[in-house]
Amino acid sequence: MREQGLDPDFSPAALAEIKHLSAPAAVPTAELRDLRGLIWCSIDNDDSRDLDQLTVAETLPDSGVRLYIAIADVDSLVPRGSAIDEHARQNTTSVYTPGAVFPMLPEQLSTDLTSLGPHVDRSAMVADMSFDRNGVLVRRDLYRAVVRNQAKLAYNSISAWLEGKGPLPAAAEAVPGLADNLKLQDHLAQQLRQRRHQHGALNLETVKAQPVFVGTMLRDLTPERQNRAQQLIEDFMIVGNFVTAQYLADRKLPSLRRVLQKPEHWDLLIKLASVHGGNLPAEPDAIALENFLVNAKAKDPVGFPDLSLAVIKLLGSGEYLVEYPGTPVSGHFGLAVDTYSHSTAPNRRFPDLLTQRLLKAAMANQPAPYQPAELEALALRCSEMEDAAKKVERQLTKCAAALLMQNRIGDVFTGIVTGASDKGTWVRILGGPPIEGKLLANAAGLHIGDRARVRLVGTNVDRGFIDFELTH
Repeated sequence: MREQGLDPDFSPAALAEIKHLSAPAAVPTAELRDLRGLIWCSIDNDDSRDLDQLTVAETLPDSGVRLYIAIADVDSLVPRGSAIDEHARQNTTSVYTPGAVFPMLPEQLSTDLTSLGPHVDRSAMVADMSFDRNGVLVRRDLYRAVVRNQAKLAYNSISAWLEGKGPLPAAAEAVPGLADNLKLQDHLAQQLRQRRHQHGALNLETVKAQPVFVGTMLRDLTPERQNRAQQLIEDFMIVGNFVTAQYLADRKLPSLRRVLQKPEHWDLLIKLASVHGGNLPAEPDAIALENFLVNAKAKDPVGFPDLSLAVIKLLGSGEYLVEYPGTPVSGHFGLAVDTYSHSTAPNRRFPDLLTQRLLKAAMANQPAPYQPAELEALALRCSEMEDAAKKVERQLTKCAAALLMQNRIGDVFTGIVTGASDKGTWVRILGGPPIEGKLLANAAGLHIGDRARVRLVGTNVDRGFIDFELTH
C-alpha cells in the first residue's frame, strides 16, 4: 500500500477525533423528512457492516413504481478539513485485500456511527424517483430524511429466494410486507437493466476470487459471480447516481462525474470479436459490442467471464472528471449513460463524500464548497488512488493464489487462455479455484478462449507468480 501512495494506518489525530464522536440525533425537522415508517432494508455482503444504502419501493396507481434510495449521511460526522477527512482524502477509497480490509474511514464510523445499521434512526440523503409501468423515469427528487433500516439482508440468501432456490430470510420474513416489496424492487430492477442494455450497456461477467480462511490460514479461493440481488442493487445505484448528477446540473453546481471514454483500442476489440466469430463496426458502438457479448455468452458461458475480462482491459479504466454548468463531459461508455456520478457509497469512496457535500450546498442554495482548481485536483487524486488500490488488491489476490498453489507443483490442470499478447500467454484453471498463471513457453498459436492442458511448474508467493507449462 505504501509503495502505491496509500496509507494503511490512521493518524493519531484521526484516532483522537474518533474518541469524541457520537451519532448525531436523527430527529425529523423542516430539513429532515420523517421516512422511518417505510419498510427500508439493506442488501449487502453477508459480513458487511459498513452499510451505505437502503432501498424501498411503492406501487403507484398507474402501475408504475416509486423507488426510494437512502444514502448514509457521512458528511455529518466527517467535516471537511478534519483529520479523518484528511485520511479519506489521502486514500480516497477502502482497500479490500484477501487478508484484511483497510477502510477509508475508521471502523467506529463506517460500521457504526455512519452506517445505516438495522433498527436505528439515521439521517440520510434520499433519492426519490417515480417510474412508469415500463420502467421509464418520470419524476425525480433529492432531499434529506430520517430513515430506519427494518432488515439487514444479504446478497446470497436474497438472490436464492428471488430465484426460487431458497427460503425467505428470517430477517425479511419478520417485517410485514417486505417480501412483496422485495419482489417489486426486483421487478423494477429487471426493467431498468433491460432498458440499459437496449441502449448499449455492456453485459459483462467476471469471476472474482473469494478467499476462504480457517482461522488465519488461507484454505481456498472460491469463484464468485454476480447474482440477482447484487444486480438489483447495482441497477438501483446506477439510476441513483444518474439522478444525483442531474440534480446538481439542474442547480448549476459543478459535479464530480464518473466517466469511461469511448475505447481507444477499438481496433483490438474488433480483432477480439473476430476471433470469437463476431463482427464489430469500424467506429466504437456500444450497442454493437453489447450484441456481440450477448451472443458470445450464449455460445460459450464457461469462457464468457474470461472474454469479459479481456473486453474490460481493452475498454480501459474509468476516471473522475469535473463537470461545470454548461460544459458537459463525456458519459460512461460501459453503462450507456451520459450523466453519471458516484454518490452511493460515502463510507467507502471519497468521491461519494465529495458529492454529498455538493448536494448539501445545492439543497441550501449555497455555492459549491470547493473551488474549481481544488475540485479538479481531487478528481485527479481519486482517479489515481482508485487505480493504486486496484493494483494492491490484484497483487495480494495473486499472492494468495500462489500461496494456495505452492504445494501443488507438478499437478496437471485443464485451463482456458485468458490473455495472449507479446507480453505472454495466461491461463486460468477450470474446475477449481479461479487461479490464473503464465505459460512459460510453447504458447504460439493460442488465443483467448482456447482450452489447454497445463502443468504447474512454479510459484512465487511474494511476487504473486504462478507458472505453467503446456502438457499433453
